[in-house]
Amino acid sequence: MKKIKHLLLIGWLLICSCAYPQPAAKETVFYEDNYSNLQIGFSKTTSIVFPYAIKSIDKGSSDVLVQKAKGVENILLVKAAKQYFFQTNLTIVTSDGRLYVFVLNYDEDCPDLSIKAENAVAASKDVLFSLENENQKKIEQLASLALSKKKKTGGLKKSKFRISLEVNGIFIHQDVLYLRVVFENRSKINYDIDQLRFFIRDQRKSKRTASQEIELQPLYSTSSSSVVPYKSEVVKVFALEKLTIPENKYLTLQMIEKNGGRHLEVDINDNLTDKVFPIGESSITSN
Repeated sequence: MKKIKHLLLIGWLLICSCAYPQPAAKETVFYEDNYSNLQIGFSKTTSIVFPYAIKSIDKGSSDVLVQKAKGVENILLVKAAKQYFFQTNLTIVTSDGRLYVFVLNYDEDCPDLSIKAENAVAASKDVLFSLENENQKKIEQLASLALSKKKKTGGLKKSKFRISLEVNGIFIHQDVLYLRVVFENRSKINYDIDQLRFFIRDQRKSKRTASQEIELQPLYSTSSSSVVPYKSEVVKVFALEKLTIPENKYLTLQMIEKNGGRHLEVDINDNLTDKVFPIGESSITSN
């Protein structure tokens, strides 16, 4: 009889353990569809690290606070503005053309404190930016490719004071031009660049009419350095919005020295289209 009671007790315990299992350890869930599930708190801040700079942020509710971390472009700080808020969402677009969607839930005890967005599934890889916000990752890759290309453009060089400025490669992909520029300093003094400007201007200046200049802002540069060390050569690629040069006008690249007078200009006339080499995204892997 005692043996039967003992067996019944064991059976009862097994039934209870199946009906009321122990809670599993909490973990961040990244769904295989198109969103990621995050738990955030009121008194703790969640950091989301993205592989590229954040271009756009949209939160589904004012019950959530979001801001970029100071001094960086790819870290987003998130926390609850209200305790026990209703489930909401957060949408992020990054400069590599990816869209991330997060579903936010309130959990003060066990929030997700640090998340790498690259571990999440991007909702879309087909974000189309306006030209001024052209896909940064693609521009960076094509600029690096233009930097290493062997094809060269001749006849676009100016030298003075043992300093030379040369455009030795012009490439194009879709709506972006890539100009490869060589800075050479054969002197014994470093050259500090104060200004490097691109603009369209008239070929001939009339005394009776003002010369019109239209300045162009580069979309990207392969280097931000403003120094050309003495006895050295520096090569950079600048990405510009696609353009054609009207008749009787130049595309001028102007370099002005900081606290000096060794200024140089290179003019590209309206035969620009004869000097351009096409460059494709497929070359990024095949080059």
